[in-house]
Amino acid sequence: MTDGSLIVESLKVGTHLKDLRIEAREIYRFRPQNVGAGQPDVWTVIEFSVAAARAAEVAEAISEALDQPGWYADLRSADETFVVFPGRVLRYARGDRAARAEARAVGWTFGVPEHQLDWSE
Repeated sequence: MTDGSLIVESLKVGTHLKDLRIEAREIYRFRPQNVGAGQPDVWTVIEFSVAAARAAEVAEAISEALDQPGWYADLRSADETFVVFPGRVLRYARGDRAARAEARAVGWTFGVPEHQLDWSE
């Protein structure tokens, strides 16, 4: 299984994600500290799981749905991480520090505040 997190407010208006076949494990709302420019002060998070064989497909679907600037989603299994930006998915082996650093650098180009680029290695 691959686990992921998606902030509902990160989706473009009019987005309709369907047939993802994900399992929602937890849904919660909170007020994050240090939100980025243009980000709302309350976020709704869906923590989900998806079959490993479908993780890349789900990552691509989320990528097409993410708004800009400053948003991303991440999915992770025991072996790999997907970092999902609007129109771009980066996938790398867990523990690959160079690939993680590249994903963080890409995040900055999408306007994601540095302190929010904190997904698991």
